[in-house]
Order: sequence, then structure tokens, then C-alpha cells
Amino acid sequence: MTIRLAVRVSTLALCTALAASLALPAYGSGIDSVRPKSETAPLFDDEAGGNANADDPAIWRNPADPGRSLVIATAKQGGLRAYDLDARQVQSIPAPAGPSAGDKPGRFNNVDLVRGLRLGGVRTDVAVVSDRGNDRLRIYRIDRDKPGGPLTDVTHPGARPVFAADQAEINEQKTAYGLATWTDRATGRSYALVSQRNRTRIALLELLPTSTGTVGYRQVRTLDLPSSFRLPNGATWTPCTEPDELPQVEGMVVDPADGTLYAGQEDVGIWRIDAGLSGTPTLIDKVREYGVPGAYDEQTEECAPGADPGFGGTHLTADVEGLTLLDEPDGDGYLLASSQGDDTFAAYDRERDEDNEYENGFRIAAASETLDGSEVCDGAAALNAPLGVSYPNGLLVVQDGEETPSDGDREATGFKFVDLGEVLDAID
Repeated sequence: MTIRLAVRVSTLALCTALAASLALPAYGSGIDSVRPKSETAPLFDDEAGGNANADDPAIWRNPADPGRSLVIATAKQGGLRAYDLDARQVQSIPAPAGPSAGDKPGRFNNVDLVRGLRLGGVRTDVAVVSDRGNDRLRIYRIDRDKPGGPLTDVTHPGARPVFAADQAEINEQKTAYGLATWTDRATGRSYALVSQRNRTRIALLELLPTSTGTVGYRQVRTLDLPSSFRLPNGATWTPCTEPDELPQVEGMVVDPADGTLYAGQEDVGIWRIDAGLSGTPTLIDKVREYGVPGAYDEQTEECAPGADPGFGGTHLTADVEGLTLLDEPDGDGYLLASSQGDDTFAAYDRERDEDNEYENGFRIAAASETLDGSEVCDGAAALNAPLGVSYPNGLLVVQDGEETPSDGDREATGFKFVDLGEVLDAID
């Protein structure tokens, strides 16, 4: 989610205070920095810019020609973008409008990929997008050589809202938010796991290809994560949020090796859950602010933190945002998480047998005066595979929530492209 400036300042101040009280380095100091190789053109969240706001990327590898792979990324009300490996835009797809003038417009939040989905008897790669504005999934077939652009909308016209019962509920925007895809290796069925905005609910949706070449979906089950927590001192803690909101989940990723969902509850930490939403979720790491009481001030729209009881983690500063997997050829690898509050990334061991042990952290720093780093990062995607001459060591793409240099007072965001080899060096 994009944080208002007041909340951003408050979060950083809280981070500094907590770091001092816990004798920790402030803002992730002492960790290595990596630098981007390129960046997309800035997106502007205003009428002139089409209300475009960068959020979440996914990396599609072209098996026939890896150098012509794509980064597919959401721009919220600005729709969907496709970029080549030089970070140049090759296609822009607008978000669909609401059903009537008074209804919320489409707003593309998160994106993930499904490879080899059978459409019309042909194995096809698709991009699955959560449309927060309309509370639906949108599905796009990927064809790199198609005239007019590589993405084609193949969403079934009868696709139903994910969480809302009617349009009035959709307009309240407690709608489809975070998203991760998963193909069950045992059955071959493909799914999307979708979180609900301002709630703790996650829904498991099975993707349903049709004979006409479109894709629908059906809800299999849901899971509600906790909204309040019993602390070691016996007290009950509820993260401070705006009225009528609960601590939501956005960043999610599924490890295909064992069907494990990792879900970032923004003000709480990272959960490990069976991707079928069965069993008991495990909180593998907490944000530094875990357990810190807060009082919401309606005038300032900020949460004023109280005294820290000392029950939080040491690697993540709220919000926990983009989650992605960094696979390694030996089957090992890392879970990467955006620690939005201090502009760093945390790396955890991918293996559940190692209890997802924290390995190291890094930040993405400016490469030059015109190529800045990543701040207030929402989404991230990693692919550890050769991508032509541009990224022979693989690629990490991250959202930059404070694109600079900015254009006057216009809010600018974008995406940074980073050599994955440098990221591995920083982690190791």
C-alpha cells in the first residue's frame, strides 16, 4: 500500500526510537547495498498521468528467447504495464471502469504468473491480476510476438466478485488485494490466493479455463488470520489501524517445491501457511513494532505509538510488503521480504526444515544522480535464470515508492531492475 507522508514520517520516527531502545542499528545500517542497472519511466498518480501508481511486478521468462523476456507490473488505477529488459514500456492496458459512473473504477493491485495453463487445448502462460476496484481477478494471456502487445485479456465475462456480495460492498473497497498463484504438482490444478483489503482474510480460488479460451475461477475456501495477539506478558495486542480496519495482508508468494504460502501481514509479520489454507499458520518473523500499543488520531490520521514492551522482531520494520522467492539450482534459496519502514530487504532461508532462518539483509541504493534506489517498496519479484545479455545472472525487480528526481509536486513511482548476482553476493 502507498503510505501517506505523515504516516511515513511517523513510521521512521518509531523505527528510530525502537532501534535505540533495542540497541539495534537504525534504518538497516551496516548491511550491504546493491545498485540498480535500469529503471522504468516514472508513473504519476494524477489526472495528467492517468492516475498511475506503481505497485507490484512479475517476471515472465521467454523460453524461446530469454533476452526478450518481460516484466509485467501493476499501476493501480493506471492499469497494467509490460516492460522489456531495458525497462522500456512495450504495452499499457487500462484498468476497466466500474459498472456505472458512481461506482469505483478498476484498480490493479498485484500480479503473478501461471505457466502452462491449458487454454483451448494449448499450454499457455498467463498473468493473473487482482482488480481491487472491481473485486475481481483479471487474467491475461502472454504472447511475446502478438501484434499490438504481448498481453490479451482472457478473463471469463461471468467472473464474480471475490469477496463482496454486491456492488455496494465493492464500493466500500474491502476487496481483492494481495495475490499469489500456485499450481498443485499433484493434481495439475492452478490456483490464486487472494487477500482482502482492510481485513485478515485470504481466499483460495481455483482457476478454471474454459473451452472458449477464457479463464474463470471459483472459491475453494478462506482463512482468517488473527487480528489480535496474546503477548508473553499476558496482555492482548491489536495493531493500530484506522477505524473499521483490520491488519491486512498484501505481499504473498507460494513456494512450489512444497506448496507453502508465505503471507506478509503488514503490521504484524510474515506467516507460513499451507497453500491449500489447511493446518495452523506459523508466524516466522515479526515486525519491530509487534506488541507496541498505538492510539489512532482522526485529526492527524496517524497512530501515536506507546511504550515498546520488547516483543517485536529485529529484521522487519512495518509495513511488511513485497514477498518473492529466490530459487537456487541446488533446491535451496531465499524468501525475500520488503521491510518498507526502513527501505531494506530481508532474506530468509527458503527451507522449512531450517525454520526459515534469517540470513541477511540488503538495501537498493542510488546508482547515480539520475538512477536512484528503492524507497517505501511495495512489490518485488526475483527470477534466478539467465535473461540474455542484459541479466545473465537473473533479475530482481522492485517497486520504488519515491521515484526521484520528481516532477514538481507530482507523486512519482516506478520500478527498479537489479542484477540478481549482486543481490546474491550481498546476501552471502
